[in-house]
This record gives sequence, structure tokens and C-alpha cells, in this order.
Amino acid sequence: MPSPQLTYTLHPSRPAIQLPVNACDSHVHVFGPQSTFPFAANRSFTPADASKEQLFALHKHLGITRCVIVQSACHGFDNTVVADAIAAGQGNYLGIALVPPTVSVQDLKQLADTGFRGIRFNFMRHLDTGVTIEDVVALTPRLADLGMHLQVHFESRLVHALAPVLQQAACDVVVDHMGRVDASQGIQGEDFQGLLRLLESPKLFVKVSGIDRVDPHAPYLQGVELARTLVQHFPDRCLWGSDWPHPNHTHIPDDGVLVSQIAAIAPTDTALQRLLVTNPERLYRF
Repeated sequence: MPSPQLTYTLHPSRPAIQLPVNACDSHVHVFGPQSTFPFAANRSFTPADASKEQLFALHKHLGITRCVIVQSACHGFDNTVVADAIAAGQGNYLGIALVPPTVSVQDLKQLADTGFRGIRFNFMRHLDTGVTIEDVVALTPRLADLGMHLQVHFESRLVHALAPVLQQAACDVVVDHMGRVDASQGIQGEDFQGLLRLLESPKLFVKVSGIDRVDPHAPYLQGVELARTLVQHFPDRCLWGSDWPHPNHTHIPDDGVLVSQIAAIAPTDTALQRLLVTNPERLYRF
């Protein structure tokens, strides 16, 4: 397995925008340190350590006070690293867990009591789990009973096949990173249009994170256009996240630039408040 590479800058720029009070970064990860939180033996990638202390310092620099930490596949189903960060966050940091679809109600309840608000499943080639979308949606009544939601990360072309099944979910569903569409295809792109149709269901939310993944060229103007379109169409069901520390990426983005571009994604005070405060407050129950 290749040696771990740093995928985040140690010195991000200062954002050109002042964020509202209680602004939330709804999508980050923490990795290790391996000496305390070992990676899973069957992991498909090995990232450089990115600790909770580094995350807290980054958020202080960016003006972010709330956060949702997403369990990474490199840690497998051992969600301890995220639980540790949640505890250290003193109510301002919550989590999304990874579990098998056969997870018990007792285990889900324990996660919910610890501060996990949802469960994530990946449908990406580099994170192949062998789980079907039908398996995942069958789990959603149990999630709904505990006030948890489903989070899905999928390759853009899958939106057309996954949509009709996801719309049958018994709980809220959050789509990661704008469905990983290709921003160069624009608003009329087939996969982006499929995402818009999926989001017509009132249970569906979308993270306008990953402008730097759907558009690899800073300052990510094509990604911003798609994110702004989603915020305009679904103002009450969009969330923003930095995706720090940017695992499995094509380049090292500047988190200060990503935050600055929120001003173009949500260009009014009302839109900004909904995206960064109201929507995450309602979904994650801070």
C-alpha cells in the first residue's frame, strides 16, 4: 500500500467572508493518530494522520463553531475515533457512523446516544462494500425510530438507478458532495438533472460540499454554479461541508478558498443563514 500523503494544507488562507454565529461544517473526517486509533486492516487507502486537535484549530481559524464528523472507511466499522472527537467537542461536534446493514437496534441506539445523527453508506468503486441500495433502505425504519438519517455517497452515474429506491426511505436521506457530478457538464448535465429530480422528494437533503471535487480548478467556479443552483432550488435542504482533510483527492485545496466561495453559493444573508445554521441545526439537532 502506498505511503500516506498529506491531502490538506497546514496553512490555509483566511476566508474573505465572515460566517454567521453557529456556522456548521457538515462534512469532515478525522484520521488517527494511528498510535491511538488504528486503521482497519482491510482498508483501501491509508491517509496521513488528521487529528481532532488539527480539526478544532482549523475551525477556529475559519470561524466555524459547529461540525459533523463523518466516519471514514479507513477506520472501518470502529467508530471510536469519531466518538472521541464528539466527546471533545462538548456538544458542538456530532457524527455520522459506518455500520454493516445488519447492525442491531441496540448498536444503533448506542451510536445515537453517543452523538451520531446518521449512518453513511458508500457506492463508490474505490470503496466497494458489496452492499446493495435495497439493503440500505431496508435499514431506514430502524433509523427513523431513533431520529437518525441515512447518508449516501455515490458515483454520479448511479443517481438514476438509486433515486427510485432512495425515495422509498423511511427517514431523511443526505446526498454527499452534490452527487459527485461532473461540473464541466453544467446545470443541464444528465447526472445533475437526475440529482435535481431526486431532490424533489421532501426527505432528501444534499451537501453542497466538494466544489473542488466536481471541478478540479480553483476557484472552482463551475462547482460554485452547481452548488448555488441547489441552494436556490432547495433552500431548506442544503448543507455545506469542507470535506477536510480531503481524502482521495486530485489536489490539495485551500480551505480558506472553499469557505470564501460560500458567499457565491449562498449570496444573501437569508440563504447563508439557512445553509450554515438553520438547516444543520434542524437536521442534526445541535
